[in-house]
Amino acid sequence: MKADLRHARLLRRASAAALATALLLTLAKAVAWWLSGSVSLLAGLTDSLLDSAASLLNLIAVHYALRPADDDHRYGHGKAEALAGLGQALFIAASAVLVGLQAIEHLHTPPPLGAPTLGIAVMLLSLLMTGALLVFQRHVVKVTGSTAIRADSLHYRSDLLLNSSILVALVLAAYGWPQADAFFGLGIAVYILWSALSIAREAVSVLMDEELPVEIGQRMEQLARGVPGVLGVHDLRTRISGTHWFVQLHLELPNELPLVHAHSLCVDAEQAIRDEFPRAEVLVHADPVEVVPPPDKLETP
Repeated sequence: MKADLRHARLLRRASAAALATALLLTLAKAVAWWLSGSVSLLAGLTDSLLDSAASLLNLIAVHYALRPADDDHRYGHGKAEALAGLGQALFIAASAVLVGLQAIEHLHTPPPLGAPTLGIAVMLLSLLMTGALLVFQRHVVKVTGSTAIRADSLHYRSDLLLNSSILVALVLAAYGWPQADAFFGLGIAVYILWSALSIAREAVSVLMDEELPVEIGQRMEQLARGVPGVLGVHDLRTRISGTHWFVQLHLELPNELPLVHAHSLCVDAEQAIRDEFPRAEVLVHADPVEVVPPPDKLETP
């Protein structure tokens, strides 16, 4: 219970920090772009505007995902995080298209840049703030495993590259290479689009109940088999919803084992898995060994 409360607190703080960072950087980049006319800064401004929308969506989704299970959602509301990830992917892909179109236009007629010093200062501020946010998000993902915060962190990592590229483009443009600004803007657009696809793939894998990595499933089977009295394990199934892992498996037990002892072994197997994987919610079914189907019949076709 304490761990769940800590996770909820971290998720809310990470979502609020991302939104506050995006809003502040949007304001700073808007002023710098208005004074400089840089397409790279416009790329950064567009990205920050969509970051703000995505982070607001993320904040709402995390708040909903943290609601406890109810009669209509017996497995909780965790998949709201994956839906937020899909929403973020759409926002980010839209920003990539807008930036790419603007960059292509400026390749042919690069406009002169004004106030390059202000633009450089704003990008340095962006790098510092984005770096600090990423450190905090990395800690939250490590502790909670949140899909939404991981998606948020992925697109802020792309922002770090984006802001670094904008900084280089502004410096080059200030030294007489104005087309560098448009080239960097085009490269940034491609990278942002790739990031959007990565976020979408991860969100879809959660929504489609993709299994946990094979090595984790094998370790869970090993832990269950290690319980004294358990003869075997089969039909392990896993999926992710928000910060929770849902695990189902069948234990093979002696035929003559009393029901109360079979129940005790199921509890021990569940606890063995939860001790190593605290995010797992484990459902164990006991099978008498004589009714266990042969290995080629265990997997559902």
